[in-house]
Amino acid sequence: MASLSRQLAQWVVGLRYEDLPADVVDRAKGVTLHSLASVLLGAQTPGGQQAVKLVTEEEAGVREGATIMVNGARVTKGGAAFANAEMAMAGGKWDTFRMLTHPGTSIIPGAFAAAEAAAVSGRDFITGVAAGYEVMERLAADFIPTVMARGFHAGVVFGIFGPAVAAAKMMRLTEDQVNSTIALCASLAAGNLEGARSGGRPLREGGAVRNAMLAVALARQGHVGGETVLEGEAGFYHAYAGNNRGELTYSFVGDTRTSLDKITRALGSDWMFLETLYRIYSTAGYNIAHIDVTAKLCEEHDIRPENVERVEAVVNWLETQYPSPAFPSRREDGEAKPGSTPYYTAYGVVTRGFPVLKAQVDPAGAGDPPEVLDLMKRVTIVPSHRMTLFGPRITIYTRDGRSYTKQSTGREFIWNFDEETRRIRGVIPGIPIPAAQFEAIIATCRDLDRQARADTLVQLTLKKPESRTGV
Repeated sequence: MASLSRQLAQWVVGLRYEDLPADVVDRAKGVTLHSLASVLLGAQTPGGQQAVKLVTEEEAGVREGATIMVNGARVTKGGAAFANAEMAMAGGKWDTFRMLTHPGTSIIPGAFAAAEAAAVSGRDFITGVAAGYEVMERLAADFIPTVMARGFHAGVVFGIFGPAVAAAKMMRLTEDQVNSTIALCASLAAGNLEGARSGGRPLREGGAVRNAMLAVALARQGHVGGETVLEGEAGFYHAYAGNNRGELTYSFVGDTRTSLDKITRALGSDWMFLETLYRIYSTAGYNIAHIDVTAKLCEEHDIRPENVERVEAVVNWLETQYPSPAFPSRREDGEAKPGSTPYYTAYGVVTRGFPVLKAQVDPAGAGDPPEVLDLMKRVTIVPSHRMTLFGPRITIYTRDGRSYTKQSTGREFIWNFDEETRRIRGVIPGIPIPAAQFEAIIATCRDLDRQARADTLVQLTLKKPESRTGV
């Protein structure tokens, strides 16, 4: 039987645009738009600007490379992917897969670096993006909590595979080269949790995508990565999950057994990519449903904030112990404070939403409605092993003795391209390009399958020189 990386490589090389279901094409367009919006926001942050400064000082003037978005500097493919990923992370508009990974923050920057280098069409870009998401998410799916419990950040550890596969597909690598790309990613994967837990700033998906571009370059030059690097006795899963037998330390639903065979089961027919959801608010992904589901409950029953006695939210247990039950640095079932899950639940009641451009929460609640700061103290979070991820059950108890309940599906933030455009337009007041230019990005993403060059989108992120009037 072919090795795990070989099976994935065979599928990636054989995948055609015509094989993609319509909803997969739609999702690829949506995550591309979402990531570009985050880059535009992140370009104005200290973290994003620091990344651009680092790369331009080291690499500016490269002839054959890729473009740093918004800035326009030409640097190496790895440098551009790193800077663009760091801006995407800083912008806060991520996508999310199973709570703890954010595929688009590495996949889309890596995909655009490859798209520029290979001058690929919109269809080829979509195909590469879909392949990257599907491979990364299948590799990560059941193993995310276990990898986190070993001190690794799953978003970074698995985040290298997606952009590497997307880039390898766009650059038309052979089966052997794609197999080596995946194998080399296992050697280059990294991402530790302790730095952030001890006051540091973590190196996240920017580092992953830079290493991904190195893996692709090495494989393209003929570097052989190995055959059983993922499932072997000393392989990736042994190193990052503790064994290669599918034994899990933790899981989202309590089942501590899985199988590596599931990674390639129904590959190409059951698209895990479609589980990817949009984190429209700049907060931990598990908080976003508390805003919209609670707001919807209030709208459905015309519940006014002043009539609310208390709120109860039953949630998936792992959402209360970030980043891992092995060493939680943030508990969401304890005392309510600004930025906690009860805070966002209270926002849903009081304002029936949350500001899309609110990126930072003041620890003292400065700028927040007093009603939110008061109500959050009366929100109770109840952990459960039976609740789906991002699917809280919200119950509002009113002062007249009644109660109202709404069960989230966990899929409220999985939507089509049209809904994504409606929601993401909320960033327009905060981005460094004119509204008309952002509308051009939306239109190009919508018609991406008809674009001769995918990297047209990179050029649309660039700030245009201010026109001079007068004589």
